[in-house]
Amino acid sequence: MLALFKSKPLLEQAEQQWLIDTFIWAVEHFDAEFFTKHTQIILPTVEHFPDSVSSIEEMATKVFVRVRDYAGMNAWPIQLVAPQQLQPQVFPHFEFAEHIRGEQSQLIVPPSHTINISFNPNQINQPQDLVASFAGTLATVLIHHVGVLPPGGKDYLPQAADALACFLGFGVMMSNTVYQFKGGCGSCYNPYANREAKLSETHTVFMHALISYFKNDSVSKKHLKPHLRSQFKKAQKEIKALVENSANPLLLAYAPT
Repeated sequence: MLALFKSKPLLEQAEQQWLIDTFIWAVEHFDAEFFTKHTQIILPTVEHFPDSVSSIEEMATKVFVRVRDYAGMNAWPIQLVAPQQLQPQVFPHFEFAEHIRGEQSQLIVPPSHTINISFNPNQINQPQDLVASFAGTLATVLIHHVGVLPPGGKDYLPQAADALACFLGFGVMMSNTVYQFKGGCGSCYNPYANREAKLSETHTVFMHALISYFKNDSVSKKHLKPHLRSQFKKAQKEIKALVENSANPLLLAYAPT
């Protein structure tokens, strides 16, 4: 029988395939063992961010440390500096023994200088933007260090960094901060606090749903903005069918049992 009202896929086939290929790229190059054993789906909750702070600088520092550690990058030579202290820098060369993330990661060739990153003070009142911005920055650092271009090549580096941030476990906040509604109070809306997203809401939600599927996540949906939850549910359904019908051994290997 023909379906008169066949549901339209969430994404075009080529767009969906790029996200799947990017997931495979991430697994192959950014420590699959850490992803399997330690990556969490990080939520905007007090359980994941329990710190109390008394200043902008303290908040930025504590959020950065949380994001860095959840990403498994506590051994990386990365230093958070104040915005006015951030200067152009050459990305340093350094090498790890084997694992690049987690407690097992160990620098065997130290860098000549640290990688300095900073924060947007306007995001202090929008902590999800702050978390997502740090996650995107760390993803960019990972890509620069590993030196393997994502599917599509260098033109897709910004989009790949957003996707990799989801792979690191920050898909909820990456999805929630793609677009900020102005709301009814114009004085409450600060466009300078919004992060600069490179993937659309739908693409980010799909990538988050992909990571959630492989991490057997059942709780993150309720932490998405209400208008994103139906997209997430649809993405979950499409991903489950896609993986079950896939011949790709990597996708099958990471599928939940």
